[in-house]
Amino acid sequence: MTLHRRDLLKTGLALGATAALPRATMAQETFAPKPGAWRSFEIVTRLEIADAKGATQAWVPLPSFNESTWFRPMGSQWTTNGLAELRRDPKYGAEMLHVAWASTAAPPVVEINSKFQTRDRAVDLSTPGKAAPLSAQERKLYTSATKLIPTDGIVKQTAAKITQGQKGDQAKARAIYEWIVENTFRDAKVRGCGVGDIANMLRTGYLGGKCADLNALFVGLARASGIPARDVYGLRVVPSKFGYKSLGAGSEVVTKAQHCRAEVFLQGFGWVPVDPADVRKVVLEEPPGNLAVGDAKVVAARKALFGAWEMNWLAYNVAHDVALAGSKEGSVDFLMYPQAETAAARLDCLDADTFKYTIKAKELASA
Repeated sequence: MTLHRRDLLKTGLALGATAALPRATMAQETFAPKPGAWRSFEIVTRLEIADAKGATQAWVPLPSFNESTWFRPMGSQWTTNGLAELRRDPKYGAEMLHVAWASTAAPPVVEINSKFQTRDRAVDLSTPGKAAPLSAQERKLYTSATKLIPTDGIVKQTAAKITQGQKGDQAKARAIYEWIVENTFRDAKVRGCGVGDIANMLRTGYLGGKCADLNALFVGLARASGIPARDVYGLRVVPSKFGYKSLGAGSEVVTKAQHCRAEVFLQGFGWVPVDPADVRKVVLEEPPGNLAVGDAKVVAARKALFGAWEMNWLAYNVAHDVALAGSKEGSVDFLMYPQAETAAARLDCLDADTFKYTIKAKELASA
């Protein structure tokens, strides 16, 4: 499926928040996350850099995002034969473990044990509550452009067309969400979670990608509309309790289960969870695969994922353009994978088998 720019401008742009969801082709499936009991989890991240040449460094994201109503980091511990130091990105507060090994050291190894608690999220969007407003500094941060998420040019032009006629931030955000569900697709050929170069997606009209592409598109279009929004970078840790095989981890080994989500800030409601990329994931990957947009499972996910998340997932951070202390290779666009570099070059973070790193997850018994 390739959508060219001329089609982009004439098909989905008129889709507004009032567009009706497709009718389900069978009995409505259940996908309705709601706040409930807290669940406790543990992940173990292990890096082993077998062919390190010269001085070597690694930067490992830690689950440090803290939202009292749905995510509680419970700390991390580590063992290593290198020199380890906890680092925090000064702009977004993203935590990472920085480990350095001297050129004469044994093969570099670090193992990190992180614990955290989660519970499902759901925001009732029918009536505004009393959520505190963002500060001026926070509003500026979450409406600003990043390296790969510009808010001018074709991004702003596209956002204006999508939201034309919509009144209020909630209606505009909903219109953007529905437009992404209708006009994008999950491209299985994309490595990892994608890059998130949204201006290039819109210029070329090729709206295929994965979560870091499609949810970044939501964030960029919202910011270009003057609505605070942010990516939340994380990792799926256990299967979905709603039976969606595409929306959960398939085993205790979650090395390649990274997933980026998005939030939009709506006055009176606070940060609202959204995930149009997961709707497109259900379309492509939910058994038996290549489901119609009107399939009951797709309809249920589409309805829920504007305002709710199932929290079988951990949140690392919301950071963009992250500087890695001591790196000779510059910043990374986002920090969702372990990063490492030798004296020769930065290693490919998407090639976990060569890198090498593994991440294992398990749920802990309730206290």
